[in-house]
Amino acid sequence: MRKLSRKLRNSQDDDFSLPTWDDPALNDSRPMDTQEQEELVRELEKSQAQQSRLWRVLFALLLFCFSAFLLYSICQQVLSPWELRYHAYFMEEVPSWMIISADWLAVLACSSAIIGLLHDSKHHRRWIWYSLFTGIVLAVFWLYYMLSLPRFRWDIIWLPFGPLSGAGLALYVDHLLTESSEEIRKLRGYMEREREPIQA
Repeated sequence: MRKLSRKLRNSQDDDFSLPTWDDPALNDSRPMDTQEQEELVRELEKSQAQQSRLWRVLFALLLFCFSAFLLYSICQQVLSPWELRYHAYFMEEVPSWMIISADWLAVLACSSAIIGLLHDSKHHRRWIWYSLFTGIVLAVFWLYYMLSLPRFRWDIIWLPFGPLSGAGLALYVDHLLTESSEEIRKLRGYMEREREPIQA
């Protein structure tokens, strides 16, 4: 038994030994110095700025694609009225100019949301709220006429809720990204407050 235990002790190497608290790689309990804190906060700020730009551009592109589709719908309605099925449903109910106006209003709502997502100012969220209110007006307009059809058409449910959903999604994304940025700002504030007594 003694020989066996001696062999086991001798055969142990760093790969199979248990870590100890003296191991600097595992000892995370030591406080970070000022420079390390500064570097960490700077990294977080940089990462958050990149993520924010990425998500804002991504959702703005989605809204841009929807706007492009709406512009195609407007052109089709002007050049070949009632040719598109989702417009043809309303042939008996709505004049052509109202369909075109509603589509232009939807383009305006999407454009406003895009500006709100990409515009770098204090009041950028106002643009998204304008988009949301325009989306609500459009939803009421389309739902009114959809309910007056002989039967409700579920395949065109995107007409009332497309711009509204786009604006709601833009508002949600902006809220999440702003909240994330605010958390990092708070962290920097705490760090600077802790530094004040040292400098005094």
